[in-house]
Amino acid sequence: MSTTISINSAEIYYELVGSGPPVVLLHAGIADSRMWDRQFAVFAAGHTVLRYDQPGYGRTAPTPGPFTPREDLRVLLHTLGIARASLVGCSMGSRTALDFALRYPDRVDRLVLTSPSVNGFRYTGPPSPLGAQIDAAELDDDLARVNELEIQMWVDGPRRRPEQVAPWVRQLALEMNAVALANEGVAQEQPAPSVEGRLHTLRPPTLIVVGEEDTPRTRATADWLMGQLDHARRVDLPDAGHLPNMEQAEAFNAAVLAFLAER
Repeated sequence: MSTTISINSAEIYYELVGSGPPVVLLHAGIADSRMWDRQFAVFAAGHTVLRYDQPGYGRTAPTPGPFTPREDLRVLLHTLGIARASLVGCSMGSRTALDFALRYPDRVDRLVLTSPSVNGFRYTGPPSPLGAQIDAAELDDDLARVNELEIQMWVDGPRRRPEQVAPWVRQLALEMNAVALANEGVAQEQPAPSVEGRLHTLRPPTLIVVGEEDTPRTRATADWLMGQLDHARRVDLPDAGHLPNMEQAEAFNAAVLAFLAER
């Protein structure tokens, strides 16, 4: 089933399939719910699976006022009658998942933080060499150039050339990120609070998934989380950047489904 729900003056596009323990798929900031195409039907074989586009991404237009991703998720789950779910997030989506789990611990069964982004982590490594080029392209209002450079940064990663990444992965990433860039600055997302000093309260079992070709910042975030969470486990997927579920779908699906099945 695919339709929309009105939340905070935005028409949130979502899809819901399957039956069984609920799982919510939360997309990255360079993507939208289409990034989960290789998980959606597979996970639905044993779960009720929900994926949706946040305001300003994919098929959800930007909300005209401020919004909080954590609260949008809460309203969406309530409206659909889902009292408790496992959350599978990627990058921005993992940040929303973690924020939601800290605020509503009784609503979360398990957490999968893919290519994690965390409010409160301080990265001290060198900036990406592409950062200055992206800034210059933004000043020139060259969104196509910004898009390509961001895909080089996140999808290709610092050690791979574009031709070393599957063309369909890059093309879909470019299409998804183009929508996000076109809407950038329209929606007023309210930042989530820092997790610093609060992670010891996190209850759900947690799996961290990272692509070996992801940015040093993302990999450092995963390292930091592993040091903060006693109950977390980690899977590193080879030949994958910031969207490892797309590039290494079989390995990602096997690891995540095995984790979700544990009781």
